Amino acid sequence: MNREKYSRQILFPPIGGAGQERLLTSKAIIIGCGALGTAHANALVRAGVGTVRIVDRDYVEPSNLQRQILFDEADAAENLPKAVAAERKLKAVNGDVQVEGIVADFDSRNAEKLVAGFHVILDGTDNFETRYLVNDVAVKHSIPWVYGAAVGSQASTMTILPGRSACLGCVYPELPKGLHPTCDTVGVISPAVGWAAAIQVSEALKILLGQEQALHGALMSYDVWTNRLQQVTPRRDPECRACGQREFVHLEGGGATHVTLCGRNSVQIHQRESRALDLGALRDRLAQFGPVRSNAYLLKCRLDPYELTVFPDGRAIVKGTDDPAVARGIYAKYIGA
Repeated sequence: MNREKYSRQILFPPIGGAGQERLLTSKAIIIGCGALGTAHANALVRAGVGTVRIVDRDYVEPSNLQRQILFDEADAAENLPKAVAAERKLKAVNGDVQVEGIVADFDSRNAEKLVAGFHVILDGTDNFETRYLVNDVAVKHSIPWVYGAAVGSQASTMTILPGRSACLGCVYPELPKGLHPTCDTVGVISPAVGWAAAIQVSEALKILLGQEQALHGALMSYDVWTNRLQQVTPRRDPECRACGQREFVHLEGGGATHVTLCGRNSVQIHQRESRALDLGALRDRLAQFGPVRSNAYLLKCRLDPYELTVFPDGRAIVKGTDDPAVARGIYAKYIGA
């Protein structure tokens, strides 16, 4: 171990030299590499957490750069997948750490395989459907995980210790009803992201160091603009579907749904089985219909008024509509049913 690299962290008594050695043998997985996920990954890699896996399905866009700290304009111009761009940046930051970026949806088909062997899961997602899946796989396999969210100027976080604390299902037995603010409707400021990510990473380090007595034990919410801090201590529900009854309905869902809305006036088309598309051949086929750009990871074609982004496994994002039927029609027309 290069002690100089971590010297200021080693000087912190709760870590010290022994704690740093422990971090270097620890493994953390981050689900989602947007605003929260990039902050998680940056902090964990610099802290010397030995293995950091990043799972994300999306690609870098100019609108990300205001708050997603690992990306730059060149990444957006190249349409790099976020997981790929993050891996490239972080490998240059700390050679002690094994950084692995995986371009994929985190779904019921791959969740258990992706988290196997990891010591903590950090939530960098932007939707409750995926968080319920994270909760299921974490509870089933007794892996601690740290929930986080940021929208507008408000940030929230909670740490789940399976079998010992309330889980997400205890706090939210059902998907929250009604309309909810999102980054696409009310925006988000980077200080809110920074607050949530800082708490999440701190909690993750405590878990990796075996210092669970230092965890805050609450569902915490803080509005960085109005300076309102709220904390509640959630109670474990013995009737909870996940941690009480151990019914993992999201994990046993049979894979991704065929079509899911993913915000930004977009629809994502999932494939239950990988299609192993030849993006070069697809580029040649689509060039007659509109401008096409591609790299090793994805292809984008402008089909006014829509934009079609296709990944090698057959997954696609259709921008310009929030109607699944329209998106399915575009997919079938240009790629095949």
